[in-house]
Amino acid sequence: MTIRASRRRTVAVVLAGGTGQRIGLATPKQLLKIAGKSMLEHTLHVFENAPDIDEVVVLMTPDHVADAEKIVAKAGLRKVSRVLAGGSTRSGTTHLAIEAVAAGLDGDQDCNLLFHDAVRPLLSQRVVEECVRALERHRAVDVAIHSDTVIVTRTHGDDGEFITEVPDRGRLRRGQTPQGFRLSTIRRAYGLAAADPLFRATDDCSVVVKYLPDVPVHVVMGDEHNMKVTQPVDVFIADKLFQLASTTAPAHGSETSYRERLAGRTLLVFGDSYGIGTDIARMAEEYGARVYALGRSATGIHAENPEEVAAAFARAYAETGRIDHVVSTAGVLPIGRLDETDGATIREALRIDYLAPVNIARAAYKYLAETAGRLLLFTSGSYTRGRAEYSICSSVEAAMVNLTQALSEEWAEDGIRVNCMNPARTEAPGRVSTGSSLASREVARSSLDVLLSGMTGQVIDVRRPGPAPTPGSAFESALSQVLDDSGSRPV
Repeated sequence: MTIRASRRRTVAVVLAGGTGQRIGLATPKQLLKIAGKSMLEHTLHVFENAPDIDEVVVLMTPDHVADAEKIVAKAGLRKVSRVLAGGSTRSGTTHLAIEAVAAGLDGDQDCNLLFHDAVRPLLSQRVVEECVRALERHRAVDVAIHSDTVIVTRTHGDDGEFITEVPDRGRLRRGQTPQGFRLSTIRRAYGLAAADPLFRATDDCSVVVKYLPDVPVHVVMGDEHNMKVTQPVDVFIADKLFQLASTTAPAHGSETSYRERLAGRTLLVFGDSYGIGTDIARMAEEYGARVYALGRSATGIHAENPEEVAAAFARAYAETGRIDHVVSTAGVLPIGRLDETDGATIREALRIDYLAPVNIARAAYKYLAETAGRLLLFTSGSYTRGRAEYSICSSVEAAMVNLTQALSEEWAEDGIRVNCMNPARTEAPGRVSTGSSLASREVARSSLDVLLSGMTGQVIDVRRPGPAPTPGSAFESALSQVLDDSGSRPV
C-alpha cells in the first residue's frame, strides 16, 4: 500500500488502564494471556503492523507500567514511543494522552489520534486504515456496528422492569474503538469539558458531541469480532477466535531476496516423498540453501522414530555447522468411521501425524535456539471442528495448531519462530484434479515466505485465487474454516 508523503501524522493511543475487577482477576485484564500473548501485546501488534500508524503511546494502570514496558521491550515493538501511567478515569486517561502527544509537537502542528481499548485485541487492519482515511476529511471519527433490538425499561416498585419503549434499531449502533480525532479537535473538546463541574464521560466521541456540537462525528463500520473482553465468557470467546483465526502468507519475495536470505543456510524437510515437501526442498536448494530432504521412501528416515530423527539432525549439524529451518510435512491422515478403522491404521496415523512432528520439534530445539531459527508444521481446514469420518484427521490437525501456538510461546525467548501452514486442496500424485486445486509449488513458495518472515504462532492460510477476504477479519476467517472442509495436508 502506498502512503502519501504529505499525510498527517497518526498516533495510536492504547488505553490500558482497566483493573480487571469485572472479570474477577487480581491483575489487569489487559495482561491476561490469550492465544499465547497478553491482550495488550496482541493489540499493540495490530498498530505495529499498520502502515498508517506512525507512533503508539500506551496509557497503563499505574501499578503495572513496568509490566507493560517489559511486554514492549520483549516483543520489539518499535512504534511504541512511551508507556505512561493512566488516570483514575477513562476521561482522565484520555486527557493525559492528549497533553503528552501535544507536548511533543511544534507550535500549531496537528496530528491524528486514534484511541483504542487495549482489551479489544481483535481489531482489524481494515478498520484502522478506514479510520485514518476518514480523518483526512473529518475531524472526529467513531467505529460502530449495527445493533440488535434494544428496549427501554422502567422499574415499577417490587414488580420488576417493564418495557416503556422499543427504539427503531435501524438507527441504533453499538460503539467500538478506535475513536479518532484531529488532536486540535479533541483537545479543544476536553478543554471545554474541564470547565464543566458535571462532566462525566466513558468514551471520547461523546465529549465532542456534547461540547463541540458543530463538529460532525463520522462513523466507520466496525467488525463483529472487534469485541471488548469484559466478562469471563469473553476471555473464552476471544481465545477461541484467536485459535481459529488464520492469516494469509506474506507476499512472495523477489528472487534476489530469496537468494540473499537462504544462501548458506541449512534446511531440513521431513516427509519429502512428493508434492509440497519436495518442492520446498528443491526451491530452497535452488536459492543456495543446504537442504536435507528426509523422506521415508527417499532416505529411510522414519520421523516417528526419535532416534532416527535425532541422528538426522546431528548429521546435518556436523556437516554444515548450523540448522536454520525445519519443516515437517509428514502425514497419512486416514478418513473413515472410527469404529470401522482398524487399530493398525489408527496407530500409524498417531505415530506419523502426531508423534513425528513432536519428535522433530524436540530434536530441533537446541539447533534452532543457536540460530534463532524457524519450525514450520502443517495442518488442514479440518482442524476447526470434528466431522463425521474425520475423527482421527480433525483431532490430529487440531493438535498441530495447538502445538504450534504452544511452542511459539515456549520458545519465544530463544528467538525461535514456529508457524503452521494450512493449504487448501493441493495437487498431488494419484489425486483427481478438480481444476481448482493449488499447485504444490505455490504452497511451497508461500512456505518459504513464512520461514523467512518474522511471524510466529500463526496458522497461515494458502488459498486458491478468488475474492479476497476482509483484511484482518478473524471472525470471517474462522467462519470460512468451519464451513470449508476442502483443505488438504501434504501427505
